[in-house]
Amino acid sequence: MPIQPSSTDDAASPDATTELILRIFRANGRLLLAGDQLVAPLGLTSARWQLLGSIAAAEPSQPVAGLARMMGVTRQAVQRITNDLEREGVIAFHPNPHHKRAQLVALTARGRELFEASMALQQPWAAGLAHGMTGLQVATACDALDLLLDRLDAQRDSTDDAVATSAMDRA
Repeated sequence: MPIQPSSTDDAASPDATTELILRIFRANGRLLLAGDQLVAPLGLTSARWQLLGSIAAAEPSQPVAGLARMMGVTRQAVQRITNDLEREGVIAFHPNPHHKRAQLVALTARGRELFEASMALQQPWAAGLAHGMTGLQVATACDALDLLLDRLDAQRDSTDDAVATSAMDRA
């Protein structure tokens, strides 16, 4: 059921925002399932594909923690997948001049081939999903999601600050 704002200038209600969140959860689940099916012939999962994309997009190269922040997931989840991908020759760890233990993650030649092959599959798939949507609809959805992500990051940062302050108060 479409959400009807009373005015384009009105703030979104908590109920409307909850409906947006629920739709994002449903879309995420469906996108992960469809992504798994799309890249399965390449021996990838959505999680591996997302990580390869994050590594390819990272400029400069990032350590596992930096990739996890980019992806919005835990460092432990990214570490597990990077360890698996390194064993398979898809990624490599390189020395980090800024940190002795947090190595930088890079695609190997095989990793670049896998990522390029996945993106070749993704283009027609995305074109099919875009059928019937206007550029304005997509841009508006992206703007709304960017704002939601900014708010979530701000909440996380203020929670992190509160936890750090509380720990310092106890010390």
